[in-house]
Amino acid sequence: MIAALYVDAASPLHRMRAGYKLVALPILAAGLFAAGNPALIAFGLALVLALYAAARIPLAVLAAQVKAVAPVLALLFLVQLWLAGAEVASVTALRFVALILGASLITLTTRTGAMIAALEGALSKLALLGVDAAKVSLAISLVLRFVPVIGEVFQEVREAQAARGQSRSLFALAVPVIVRTLKMADEIAEAIDARS
Repeated sequence: MIAALYVDAASPLHRMRAGYKLVALPILAAGLFAAGNPALIAFGLALVLALYAAARIPLAVLAAQVKAVAPVLALLFLVQLWLAGAEVASVTALRFVALILGASLITLTTRTGAMIAALEGALSKLALLGVDAAKVSLAISLVLRFVPVIGEVFQEVREAQAARGQSRSLFALAVPVIVRTLKMADEIAEAIDARS
């Protein structure tokens, strides 16, 4: 569950308003992508790691954040290494590590309710353009809620197949995960329709 991602602590980062943290993330992303110098990107990563320490996030939680995206980062690094060389591959990998850790830090230090309230408040200013802040906030909260759930479903299916001695076929793994995810989506849609 998304609530399980929040790490309760009494740090200044935990007390900071959710809106400020959500604004800081695109600024960090813009800075990381504008910087072409590996030293600047390494400084950005060091800054994010310092914020983890200031937020009193345990090292095991930090390691879990990196481990979760390690296969994707390794693939990204290898593709960039093949296409553009070692320096570009290193810069790209460092950039994405810093950005992913920055986004995870917001999730780890901000309650979901506070994050959704901040988004809804910001989106309500777009009501004149026809944006329904409540619907957009609901969609975002559902994504935040169900991304970890889909990860749990993936893990359950993989463990069940391993217990039955089935091979690690991507197709055999993807089909049950997709079917269970679609079933969950139907149940949620029915519940939302029932509550109008």
